[in-house]
Amino acid sequence: MKNIQDTKGNEFVFTLKSTCLDENYHPSSQTRLTTNFANLARGDNRQQNLRNALNMINNRFNALAHLDNPTGDRYLVELEIITVTMRIDDKNGVNDLPMIEVLKTNIFDRKTGQHIEGIAGNNFSSYVRDYDFSVLLIDYNKNKSSFCVPENFGDLHGKLYQCFVNSTTYKEYFKMSPIICLSVSSNKTYTRTEYQHPVLGFEYLQDQYSLTDEYFSKMGLKVRFFMPPNSVAPMAFYHSGDLLSDYTDLGLISSISTMETFQKIYRPEIYNANSVAGKIYQPSLKQEDYSLTRVEYDREERSRLAVEQGRYAEEHFIKPYQDVLEQWSANFSIN
Repeated sequence: MKNIQDTKGNEFVFTLKSTCLDENYHPSSQTRLTTNFANLARGDNRQQNLRNALNMINNRFNALAHLDNPTGDRYLVELEIITVTMRIDDKNGVNDLPMIEVLKTNIFDRKTGQHIEGIAGNNFSSYVRDYDFSVLLIDYNKNKSSFCVPENFGDLHGKLYQCFVNSTTYKEYFKMSPIICLSVSSNKTYTRTEYQHPVLGFEYLQDQYSLTDEYFSKMGLKVRFFMPPNSVAPMAFYHSGDLLSDYTDLGLISSISTMETFQKIYRPEIYNANSVAGKIYQPSLKQEDYSLTRVEYDREERSRLAVEQGRYAEEHFIKPYQDVLEQWSANFSIN
């Protein structure tokens, strides 16, 4: 566990807790239960669920990292759950509040015995994002004739995220900036370009920005869409800096294999479809020609818990610290 005061003098102190994600993983009381890996780690088949998911990740990694890997088992992906809490020191006292949870990949090379650092950000989740999308946005649109977005939607979350990734805490623990890999939007159209990256695969262009794209842009993140080799649909890669040059090939492969596995489990209509995305592609969760994995996943529970955890953020973070957060947000700068 790390607990380091940000040297830039911000009012917040971030604490990192690392938990190994393996077949023996049990969600802690502080884990966001909407997180995909927490969903898999419950129920009678929890251990088999986790074992199957981890096998899928490792098989996909070795298929992509095939050079000098004739038996397809050279590499092992090791996953860490990184839980981030934030401490606010104000007149109400000092409180540690759950903030973000991500997966960090690490790679073990069985041939050389070397451990290789992967990438953080996979499976990004946030209590404040739950509040924004599952509480604020829904409440704001009640009784409105057409969908609209509140003014300054996502501003606080974006600044909190940038505060964390620019903090001493983050830089002490991670060498590279995060990549957040998500599903493509089911109400957007994607067109394949002629550009093909050796690891990320064919790049796709989106016909228009989504609300998620705008939300993540306030976190300082850009998005590019790629369909990796032997995948059936593109994925959205949110990143800062240069996606193509800031990361190693093995690091990118670790993110692809991890997130494509989760996408196959909870978006099988798109990522485990029996047909491959064409040059012009519109994803659909109504697609019926797809295969199921041998991993149980409760999508309805995930949606319900997102609302519950959004209300938790509202009750324990947004409302009690509203004045502190508004003042901090107005003065925040990463420079």
